[in-house]
Amino acid sequence: MSSDTVTAVAATVIALGSLWVSYTQSRDSRQHSRQSVRPLLQMRRIKEYEGTNAELRVVNAGLGPAIVTTSVVRLDGEPVGQWDYHTQHSILSSFPTRPKAYSMRPGAVVLAGQSVTLLSLDEFSDEQHGWFWDLITRRLVIEIRYESLYGGENFSVTPPEF
Repeated sequence: MSSDTVTAVAATVIALGSLWVSYTQSRDSRQHSRQSVRPLLQMRRIKEYEGTNAELRVVNAGLGPAIVTTSVVRLDGEPVGQWDYHTQHSILSSFPTRPKAYSMRPGAVVLAGQSVTLLSLDEFSDEQHGWFWDLITRRLVIEIRYESLYGGENFSVTPPEF
């Protein structure tokens, strides 16, 4: 084997190694970029002191905006639709006091660090409004499906088990 052949083989091996390193760095960089704008929605139930309010809230604890793709609402285990005005009205109209409600329609955006109250009841008291706390802790499940700016991830959030 001549020295020219050895030099050519070595150059080819070095070039292929460089191509592999470049490819893996590029892939890792893309993955890091996706993670750096990943949203992370969390649902929280909040009941403050007597006479204040109780609510079901969505918080984006991630680094990027969450884009809502769809929502599914279940009442007592039965699906009743998406979390929009019509579903809210059909669920909440039968209660003695109508809570404040905020819709999460497809295309809605929850910015990084933003908090959105889905349901709230002002001047909450356990004696008068126990039905509301029972509703948001046991009977009502709102599942929100969302994605990042890149799209296609199909993340979802539901209230934590109580």
